[in-house]
Amino acid sequence: MPTYEYECLKCKHKFEEFQSITDEPLRVCPRCGGELRRLIGTGGGIIFKGKGFYHTDYKTSASDHKEKKSATESKSEDK
Repeated sequence: MPTYEYECLKCKHKFEEFQSITDEPLRVCPRCGGELRRLIGTGGGIIFKGKGFYHTDYKTSASDHKEKKSATESKSEDK
């Protein structure tokens, strides 16, 4: 469920309200009873879940690189 931001046109009070998408927008300011307008938000941020989002996750150690290189060389010598 998204969080909507509202501003009162009378007292300029700003607040956020956690509502369902299907809920009607709020119309009355909880502070002064004035008219509200719903503000356009920036949306939610991207949330990365799981492994593999750090550059260090993909680095190979020097020994891994040497092992792969020697395995490749031995295959080319067999041909």
